[in-house]
Amino acid sequence: MTIAAEPQPKQQPKDRTHYLYLSVIVAVVLAIAVGLLAPDIAVELKPLGTGFVNLIKMMISPIIFCTIVLGIGSVRSAAQVGKIGGLTLGYFLVMSFVALAIGLGVGNLLHPGDGLNITADVAKAGAKQVKEQESLPDFLLGIIPDTMVSAFTSGEVLQTLVVALLVGFALQAMGRPAEPVLRAIGSIQKVVFRILKMIMWAAPVGAFGAMAAVVGETGVDALKSLAVIMFGFYATCAVFIFVILATVLRVVAGVSILLLLKYLAREFLLIVSTSSSESAFPRLLAKMEHAGVERPTVGVVVPTGYSFNLDGTMIYLTMASLFLASAMGDPLSLGEQISLLLFMMIASKGAAGVTGAGLATLAGGLNAHRPELVDGVGLIVGIDRFMSEARAVTNFTGNAVATIVIGSWTGTVDKERLDNVLAGRLPFDENLLLDEDDEHAPEDRTDEPALANR
Repeated sequence: MTIAAEPQPKQQPKDRTHYLYLSVIVAVVLAIAVGLLAPDIAVELKPLGTGFVNLIKMMISPIIFCTIVLGIGSVRSAAQVGKIGGLTLGYFLVMSFVALAIGLGVGNLLHPGDGLNITADVAKAGAKQVKEQESLPDFLLGIIPDTMVSAFTSGEVLQTLVVALLVGFALQAMGRPAEPVLRAIGSIQKVVFRILKMIMWAAPVGAFGAMAAVVGETGVDALKSLAVIMFGFYATCAVFIFVILATVLRVVAGVSILLLLKYLAREFLLIVSTSSSESAFPRLLAKMEHAGVERPTVGVVVPTGYSFNLDGTMIYLTMASLFLASAMGDPLSLGEQISLLLFMMIASKGAAGVTGAGLATLAGGLNAHRPELVDGVGLIVGIDRFMSEARAVTNFTGNAVATIVIGSWTGTVDKERLDNVLAGRLPFDENLLLDEDDEHAPEDRTDEPALANR
């Protein structure tokens, strides 16, 4: 008699990004040692950092094009839901501006890069370039590419942005016939992000070269400035969560932010371990529906929020831009800060949870507005891992709060059930959460939340 073998459980692919981040940390420690012990040699290692930044710059145009086109497509999908979609997008827009304003305020208060002057020659060249800038009409004409294809080869990021907006709105106007094109662009985006992930494996080398050169040139001043921006960023994210989001949640829904954070504790552990809010996407869908928010609201707010409600990313881009400008001896004026950050708010949509996307967006914004500052991006690589955890937690918290807030506004949340769930009287059953394929992106699950707990 033959006994059938029991089916073996599916082996999950190992997450090797932990080795990457450990390598970056080791590279930064070694770079600091080289910079302090052999500053002359350390300064000569700068090309390693420059090469890594150039690889990131190579990916700017395709990333911005794909994310904006697909982002506009998701707006079209959300708008079809009517009132929920309109309130969701309006709320996300307001909270993005609030995050930008807080980041600007803290960044201008701390001035974390003051006194470094890590590339004085580049800063002087940049000042000369600004003085020789063309008039406003010439500038506006300059963002129009000669051809649609030349926008991707000229290195002018604003031209790519114009083409992406035109293509996105054209596909939006086409409606259903445009769906095959959107799927094709979605496939291209996956290829682009796969290449970006490959490039990120060079991050230890880039971080080593950039950090060694900076420490060799400025000594311990660089370490102090990096510590200021990192802890300042943590503090800013904490203020945003426990003051701004907590106030909105309490006023609109009468819910304590502490109870919500406790309810989502397991998801936060998952996010911190992966430095990506995308890893907790299916669990947020399930837990929000379990908490009493109706499925249509969850199905609109959460997936759309993963592309358009990036509060932590907005704060990160704001403070990183101000840091690099100050560190390179050429601070941004208030007008430049607003213009740059509005660009980044648009360019960052749709890139949530992708390793290196924050760096690419930062480099793209600087390249479009202050190209002389792009070389400084290599300095951020060494601490990006530590900042990515905070921005992922902030993004995730913002989307959880948004789901309850939109549900309260539209009357699609069971308040009694919500109170019971957050109080622990109706615990979430982990056995009822369907397994998800980790390779799926949020947009792949927008129409089928895979919820089985209600």
